Amino acid sequence: MRFDGRKASRVRMDHRQPVHLMGADGTWQRSCVLLDVSQTGAKLEVEGTLDVLQAKEFFMLLSSTGLAYRRCELVWIDGTMAGVHFIRAVGKKKTASAPSAAAQSATPSK
Repeated sequence: MRFDGRKASRVRMDHRQPVHLMGADGTWQRSCVLLDVSQTGAKLEVEGTLDVLQAKEFFMLLSSTGLAYRRCELVWIDGTMAGVHFIRAVGKKKTASAPSAAAQSATPSK
């Protein structure tokens, strides 16, 4: 469902979905509740101080083991509420050990 003029459809949570925010370097962690989520971001209710969210990047841990997570950056803060944008990897790195077909065909043969 779209609301608030968003580009991506957001899903509002019917139940309190606990998640954790953790600094990219692992030095801080905050408990919070996921209020809504989309492919591009989420709205959270954060417990404790919000000053650590000013970090350029942090992680939203979706599971208690930390195996499901999203890399985030802060978009806005309003009281105990915060909006985050999910950071996506732009592209996958190619391995140097497997040269591309175009590079092989460009190499002159002896």
